[in-house]
Amino acid sequence: MNAVLGWYPVPSCLVYSVGACELLNARDTGANPPESCIFGLMTVITAFAGMATIYARYKFVEKLNEKAGGVPPALNQAAFWIGMLSCLGMCFVATFQETTVTSVHDAGALLFFFSGVLYTILQSIISYKAYPYGCSLALFGMRTGIATIAFLAVSPTVICAVFVTQTTLHRKTEDEDYVFHLVSAVSEWIVAFSFIFFFLTYIHDFKKFTLKLRTEFVDYS
Repeated sequence: MNAVLGWYPVPSCLVYSVGACELLNARDTGANPPESCIFGLMTVITAFAGMATIYARYKFVEKLNEKAGGVPPALNQAAFWIGMLSCLGMCFVATFQETTVTSVHDAGALLFFFSGVLYTILQSIISYKAYPYGCSLALFGMRTGIATIAFLAVSPTVICAVFVTQTTLHRKTEDEDYVFHLVSAVSEWIVAFSFIFFFLTYIHDFKKFTLKLRTEFVDYS
């Protein structure tokens, strides 16, 4: 599972280095071939890695709750499904690229960002309720800080994007809406990397348990 967590920084960094010599929105770096091919493939893989991580975190909290209690099962389940919605939004972003099906791409991005931010907030609350058995105060503070940064950055990401009127990927400083584009792009990268760093805080938790898949035959006779 730690290997899965180590995958998260790869897609954004690699696609950005291949497709962007200027500050673009995270999704814009994969809008045109060949970057779009790399962006789509790696984003889908990352989405499934995210689903696996969210499921592992859900099972960890569930098991912890059996022994220590403190975390309402409904809260754990809500965080699980909201996290899955965020990964689904990521799949939409990867599959329906910005230059082809803009409306679906934007809807997927909104689902990804807002669900992702809500997931980090819920997991921060879970971390607080799991203290001291499943989380330390330092780790809770770290997750709360990252969730706060993501929450503060998601609003300018969306609001400033509304005021961006030009659809060209490569921008010039003299463009009328360049400031809105710049703020939206910076905020989008902040939100994206906040999710990455938040997931990396799970490494400490995943060292405490082993998740196994069990197969059983069903007797139909």
